Amino acid sequence: MIEELLPATVVTVEAHGDETAVGAYGAGQPGGVTLYPEEQEIVARAVPKRVHEFTLVRACARRAMEKLGVPPQPVLPGERGAPQWPAGLVGSMTHCEDYCAAALVPATDLASIGIDAEPHEPLPAGVLNSVSLPRERAHLLALATDGAGAPGGPARGEPVYWDRLLFSAKESVYKAWFPLTGEWLDFTEAEIDFTAASGPHPHGTFRARLLVPGPVLDGRRLGGFDGRWTVRGGLLATAVSVPHQPV
Repeated sequence: MIEELLPATVVTVEAHGDETAVGAYGAGQPGGVTLYPEEQEIVARAVPKRVHEFTLVRACARRAMEKLGVPPQPVLPGERGAPQWPAGLVGSMTHCEDYCAAALVPATDLASIGIDAEPHEPLPAGVLNSVSLPRERAHLLALATDGAGAPGGPARGEPVYWDRLLFSAKESVYKAWFPLTGEWLDFTEAEIDFTAASGPHPHGTFRARLLVPGPVLDGRRLGGFDGRWTVRGGLLATAVSVPHQPV
């Protein structure tokens, strides 16, 4: 699902539920995966659900490393929980109920990527106002009014819960932003515009306009990020890829 949202050079591995096809690295952990000792320490006191998600998404990440010719190794959280990738790689991970995915690419191909998956359902009451700007809420209303879908239910065909999609897009933006800046980006510091495309299932693109100074990449300051989105099978997914800028 996420693979279609990213450039062809990005290696994406995903797993649904207890799927073990991501690879067997031993026994005794969810999906037949054994965590490295450093990883085990991180979730030593975590609840089983957290251990399950933590483990499976790392199985995806290690399979992606293998596909890129990089020996599998621990994926440890760094500052603000951002995953620390092997030298020469950039990547992103996501997990939600019964789904996880990891995406990796050589740093020579892309400057950064960010992915996010969410259950395709409305945000809890009151959350939208805390993660969005007034203009974005008006934008979601316009999308619902013109028949592209509705935050609270279907308009035509498969519904699009635009409030949840907005949240996901901002998560992907942040995951792409942080490795380039090392700084926090608030939900209200990027403004999202969605575009819907025709097809067998809801999908499209989005533009995130940064409302704070963007990262400087190859001598040029970025004013925003571009991303893609899709909805299918009870899930929605968003992805941002940041190309290297010409000098």
